Amino acid sequence: MQDFNGQIAFITGGASGAGLGQAQVFGRAGARIVIADVRAEAIETALAALAGEGITAHGIVLDIMDREAYARAADEVEQVFGAPPTLLFNTAGVNSFGPVEKTTYADFDWIVGVNLGGVINGMVTFVPRMIAAGKPGHIVTVSSMGGLQGSAIAAPYSAAKAAVVNLMESYRAGLAQYGIGVSVVCPANIKTNIAEASRLRPAQFAGSGYVENEASIASLHSIHAHGMEPIELAEHVKAAIEQNQLYVIPYPEAKEQLRRHYDEIVDAVLPMEADPEGARKRTEALRNWAADRARVFQKSEG
Repeated sequence: MQDFNGQIAFITGGASGAGLGQAQVFGRAGARIVIADVRAEAIETALAALAGEGITAHGIVLDIMDREAYARAADEVEQVFGAPPTLLFNTAGVNSFGPVEKTTYADFDWIVGVNLGGVINGMVTFVPRMIAAGKPGHIVTVSSMGGLQGSAIAAPYSAAKAAVVNLMESYRAGLAQYGIGVSVVCPANIKTNIAEASRLRPAQFAGSGYVENEASIASLHSIHAHGMEPIELAEHVKAAIEQNQLYVIPYPEAKEQLRRHYDEIVDAVLPMEADPEGARKRTEALRNWAADRARVFQKSEG
């Protein structure tokens, strides 16, 4: 996608941080913006800021874990703008830090529920509508550098973000035939208010194994204060969409760390000469299975 003028962009977590940066950058490029956020007051503030720039924007209060609410939000987008989004940004996320061995069910349910479940809800809600509309589009999901390797102090977050990377790779392969591109953003640090996420933690997910208090929030703020500006990150996202790029990792300082991590994985693969005949048979079986599945899918669609 090269031209954003007149596109409809649906952005979760759009009232602040990375989401608001996306709203500003793509709104300035001519897109009509829908910001979805769980915080009504933040939406009103963001809408006023966007209106001040002459950006057409609409706000929807949305808990991305609520599938019925997500469907209503999708209906509202079509009522307001006459069509489903052509740009979908799965940006909303939460985090909390603590020792992996002290992680509770509530920690997993909340952190994975938002960071992975919320993305799934966005995809299942909007992808069929985008396909039915028959227009070129693009989907951007915010993962994290934490999704590219594990973390002893952010295990639920890293696990959810890793699943998001894998999921976007799958959608990328599946949606190309419909003219819908897919990108996954893996930030290292953003100047955002995600440090405040624990204040929004619903009561049904109480019972964390982590320390969540004013001191921990202040500590996180001290880290994020040095992060990349949301608008700068959104400009990188815009360039990635224009180039139909899958991975968006605008952090050159992370390159060697990632190289060491993935070299360790690649080096664990046995050399071909260890079992050449077994490798040949496994490859052939997989290829035959894939061809058979393709024939079944084509037949079912016919």
